[in-house]
Amino acid sequence: MFNFMKKKTNSDPETPQQRAERDSAVDKVLLGYEIGTVSIATMVTGLERQGDQLTLDLRLPQDSRPESIQQELGQLLQPHGINTIHMNVRLPAPEKGAGSTLPKPMPKTTNAMDNQSQSSATNNANAEPAITKSAPTQASLAAHPRIRHIIVVASGKGGVGKSTTTVNIALALQKLGNRVGVLDADIYGPSMPTMLGVDSVKPELENEQFVPVNAHGLAMLSIGSLLDGDNTPVAWRGPKATGALMQLYNQTNWPQLDYLVIDMPPGTGDIQLTLAQRIPVTGAVIVTTPQHVALLDAQKGIEMFNKTNIPVLGVVENMALHTCSNCNHTEAIFGTGGGERIAEQYHVPLLGQLPLASGIRAQVDKGEPSVLADDEFASYYVNIAKNIETNIDKFAKPVDDKRIF
Repeated sequence: MFNFMKKKTNSDPETPQQRAERDSAVDKVLLGYEIGTVSIATMVTGLERQGDQLTLDLRLPQDSRPESIQQELGQLLQPHGINTIHMNVRLPAPEKGAGSTLPKPMPKTTNAMDNQSQSSATNNANAEPAITKSAPTQASLAAHPRIRHIIVVASGKGGVGKSTTTVNIALALQKLGNRVGVLDADIYGPSMPTMLGVDSVKPELENEQFVPVNAHGLAMLSIGSLLDGDNTPVAWRGPKATGALMQLYNQTNWPQLDYLVIDMPPGTGDIQLTLAQRIPVTGAVIVTTPQHVALLDAQKGIEMFNKTNIPVLGVVENMALHTCSNCNHTEAIFGTGGGERIAEQYHVPLLGQLPLASGIRAQVDKGEPSVLADDEFASYYVNIAKNIETNIDKFAKPVDDKRIF
């Protein structure tokens, strides 16, 4: 009945007859499993088997319980050699009520990261009911089954070289022998496609999922890869931008990765909070310059990660020193010791200090970052990557192979 899409490998121990028998057994189980009085077979929009793993794309009724369905199907299919079930579930949107269309009063201003905030107007008859359900926490998030570590690279403000640092750290981790992906979460100012020289490459769609762009061996995806041109603005309000980020993360067929490096937008707004509550992050890298104003904003970024229980892996001080190309005079244009002070204040490592050099800028502008070009600055980023790898395993999240996503 179903058209099984099975990935074959040279080490596949099954014969064609054994595969046919197992696929037939899975057919029978799906035909016989009912939700209400309807067979789940009518709700399957995609199906793939790889060895003892089965992936189902399902359109379920609104009142369904996907976790229970996944558990029950797992018990039914285990005797037929299926040990792990992945379910990509879609539920219909709830029907809109017939309530008043008048605008509601503006809510009170609260701390978005404080689940214990209470309104002082609880006796007001028109006040909204208190939110009693806590927001998701990092501890409650299951690790992505195909990604070992997720690292976010963030800064409190723009203009400190965060994206340049991100792309070079990703390439440095790859150079150390890791399988690495890059997710460009800077929805309003995506730059990864240009920095990796793949700005004209569009990601393909396969089974309603994005296939990451292969950028020099990195699995890369960015909202910039989906836009029509470099000058197309992303003029979205917060909810739409955060929805786009989650779609890029959840609806992408990420390969097996040791690291997914996420380039964050500057600031501590909607996108940062959504990521902290819905994506299982191993740790954060803070990029700053020695400048006092940049350090103030970097502190806010660290405080946000502390409040959302995301470990800070360390601080990268960018633009630390500049050496004149004519006279070789070295000058600390943005000040000295800033990265060291903030690392000491928050008891986190100083992962590395990077020079202010036109060569670093020139390489990313032409789509060949310093690590890829193996220029005189590549070693700085490789050392930072080594420092990240030294302590990251103690922050790793346990992998749950039965996760539904």
